[in-house]
Formats: sequence, C-alpha cells, structure tokens
Amino acid sequence: MLSAAVANEPVRRRRQVRGGEPMAYVDLGERLAAELPTHSAFGSELQNERSLLPRILYATPEMADFVKTGGLGEVAGALPRALRRHYDVRVLIPGYASVLAGLQGLTIVARLGAFAGVPACDLGYGTTPDGLGVYVLIAPDLYVRDGTPYGDARGDFGDNDLRFARLGRAAAELAAGLDPFWSADLLHLNDWQTALAPAYMAWLGIRRPSVLTIHNLAYQGLFPREHLGRIGAPDYAFQMDGVEFYGQLSFLKAGLYHASHVTTVSDTYAREITTPEGGCGLDGLLRTRAAQGRLTGILNGIDESWDPRTDPHLATPFEADDWKGKRANADEVRKQFGMAVSRGPLFAIVSRLVHQKGIDLSIAAAESIVAEGGQLVVIGQGEGRFEEALRDLAGRHPDHVGVHVGFRETEARRIFAGSDFLLMPSRFEPCGLAQMYAQRFGSLPIVRRTGGLNDTVEDGVTGFTFADASPRGLTSAITRAFATFGQKKRLNAMRRTAMSREFGWDQAALNYCGLYARAFGNNAARRWKAA
Repeated sequence: MLSAAVANEPVRRRRQVRGGEPMAYVDLGERLAAELPTHSAFGSELQNERSLLPRILYATPEMADFVKTGGLGEVAGALPRALRRHYDVRVLIPGYASVLAGLQGLTIVARLGAFAGVPACDLGYGTTPDGLGVYVLIAPDLYVRDGTPYGDARGDFGDNDLRFARLGRAAAELAAGLDPFWSADLLHLNDWQTALAPAYMAWLGIRRPSVLTIHNLAYQGLFPREHLGRIGAPDYAFQMDGVEFYGQLSFLKAGLYHASHVTTVSDTYAREITTPEGGCGLDGLLRTRAAQGRLTGILNGIDESWDPRTDPHLATPFEADDWKGKRANADEVRKQFGMAVSRGPLFAIVSRLVHQKGIDLSIAAAESIVAEGGQLVVIGQGEGRFEEALRDLAGRHPDHVGVHVGFRETEARRIFAGSDFLLMPSRFEPCGLAQMYAQRFGSLPIVRRTGGLNDTVEDGVTGFTFADASPRGLTSAITRAFATFGQKKRLNAMRRTAMSREFGWDQAALNYCGLYARAFGNNAARRWKAA
C-alpha cells in the first residue's frame, strides 16, 4: 500500500496564469468555455485541433492500466482510447496507490470542497504513457488502502457510499467548470460507483448530457436510507422517482433515473434487464427507459493484444492452421499445472469463481469430462466453496485436472491459447470477454445463451451454446464438443472461423459516437462532426 506521504510526493500544483492575458474561446452553445491563454505555457494544447472537439469525461472506479477486478477495468482501459479518434476524452478515477504511482506528470489542478459527510480532496491531472489524460481524486484516507477498490478480506469498505459519492460529485463538478482549463461537455459514467453524477447535476442545476453504462445490474450500490444526508442528497430525492429502492438508497437507480441515456454491454442483456427475471428489481424503470428510446445495448470489444501471432505471453506464437503451435501452448499448460501428457481435449475455465458464472455447473460436469478422456484446467478466484471444491477435484484427478486459485495474466493467456474448449455456463452475462479472447486464440467457447454470450458465440460455428442453466444443459453441449474434437476437419474449420471474428473496439466506438451525438442534441451534432 502506498502511504499518504508517498502518494502525494510526485504531485505538483499547476500555476493558473489567467489575469490580463488574451483568452481563447470555443463556442459550445450553452456556454463560452474560457480556455488557457493562447501564448501561455499551456497554449500548445489549445493550438491542437483536438481542443475544438467535444469533450467527454469518462468516469470509472477502475481501469486496467492501474487496477481491475473484472470486465469494467478492461473496458475503461480500451474504450476511451478508441474514442480519442473522435473526441477530446479524459478519464476520471479515484486516487488508488497504483493510479498515483502510474500517472506521468501528476499535477494538482483544483480543490474539491467538503460537502455533507464527504471530505474535501484535491483533483490531480496526469497522463498515461501513451498520452491519455486522467483526472484523479487525491484523497489518501478514502482511496489508499489494501484490498480491491471496493473492499478487503473482511468485506466491502464501510464508507463506500462516501468514497463513490466523492467520485460522482467530482464528475458533476468537472462538467460545471471545476478545472478552469477543461470542462466536460458530456459525462460517460460506469456502474453504480459513478451513477450519482447525473443526480448531483440535477440537484445542483448543472445542465450537461450524460450516458450511464451498466456493466452488471446485480451490483447496485445499496445503502441505508439514513445515508442520504451524508452524501448530500436532498430529502425529496428519496422517492420512487429518484434514489429510493425498496426502502434503501440506490446509487445505480439514481443514475438510471437522471441520466440522459442508459447503455449496457450487449443487445441481449439490454433486453434481458427489462424483464422481471433479469431486471434485479429495476425492470420497470428500465422498461420505461427502453420505451423512451433511452436504453441501448452496445457490445464491448477486446484490444489488439489478443493476437496469437504476436502475444508475448504465449509459449509459442501461432496462427490459424498452425495447430502445432497451438498444441505447444497446450503442452506448456499441462506441464505448468502438473498434468499428464495427453492428446485428448483440454477444457478450460478462466473466470471469477462465483455462482453467476455457473461454476457449480462446470464442477458437476468435470467428472464426465475426465471419464471421456478430457482434461480440465482452471484459473480464477472467488467464493470459498467453489475454490475448495475445485482443489478437491484436482486432488482426486491430479493427472487430468489442474487448478490455480488466483490470477496471472501470462497463465490465463496461455490457457486460452492451449485449450480446445472454454467452459462459460453463466447464469447471466452482461457481455463477457473471456469467450471473445478464447475465439481469437482458437479455443471454442461452450456457453449458455444469455447476454453477450448469445451475441458473440454462434452455435456449431464458433462454439457451442445451450439454453438451460443446469448440469444436463452443459453436459449436452460438452458431448457435442467431444464429438467435434473427433472430427478434425470440422474442428479446425470452427477454429479458423472463430479466430477470424472481429471483436475490436472500432465499431463500439462508432456506436458510442452516434449515441453521444443524440445526447448532445441536433444543434451540437451539426456543430461537431466526429473525426
């Protein structure tokens, strides 16, 4: 953990030189945005044509450059970069120790005052090595802690309402001109941790469009009603058309109610969350948003590093039809996990070990995989009961089952490259990235037809799908996979097709461009043209 003193050591304060110098202005309709003096030390930024582009603030609680717990971190590392071709994009993230240590040229640009029970903090600005601008909330007491961004071994942090109210309020203030040299024209928010931003804008009278992306509706940021005052929310907000959710305060519902537009990370999931079965108690509000044309599914992408021809993590690079190269990775995985040499199929699980992911279904199917001459390799961590069950399974079948509780990037990538089939029988899956990684590396996913899995895996063409979240449903798909493994011509044809699928970020970025244009309104859409 980075101490408060160390965390603040590389931070310097920006000299705000404004008085008496000629200012440059950009017409943004609602406001005239005062910029830096054109001949100041910062003037070169203005002279860049990007200063004329619409400004998008991408607020996120995690980012793969610094810290990630799942798909949101991957998306936050990739999407802002894809959008930079079209907009002036900056990221806002809490000042975890890894963020403060990882940013270049970190400078304090503003002070955010305390409000209600939320403490004051500094707003820093720095860049990633490739030049992406990142705002960071410098508040060591809130963010420099052991554990994940959300909790430690004892559970969620008890002040998460304050920690992420601070994040949401900072996003709103950046839309209102907190940084005198850059203010957001649109907020792109992610999950409950940033979802208060549209509500704060409404409560404070700040008029800016906002897009809220749901990465997983099951996590809603629920807190006792008594916490309303300490996050600075007005009493009138605690109602059904507001932040109230079955007697509790819901950060996510506040965002769903106040955001200009709501997105989620696949078309199928966007439909599923409007149903009682998939809506987690928010289906009524989401059906209303859908009827208003304010709910959209945009499929996530994966970055260009997922290329078996160039990935430095692999034991042997390979491409389609180079199945010897793929087998070399499989042999390395077997060796690493202490499994027997085999020419049977290698099944894989690369996942959080939680109920949502159907881990219990995969464990139930493991015995039949072994009995039919297959092997299973697992990497991930999660619920203790599943970790223990997998360790027990490996203990009973040491030559055929390998398990690592934890996560290592190199290990995971080699498993994707070496495995023949990926097990992903999720009960629900907003988008999923593992099935895309697997296909790029010629591993055929075996998935339940839900969410993004339904949108990215074509049954019998790039993988195998099934409907029922049951051991029987999964086993039936595994049986088909074994049959295909015995038909090398068909197996290799499926591998080639899977590896040829395009899952890059370009199309997703263009879809967001269209959505932003709608959120800005027709006048802004005419004034700005995405590059």
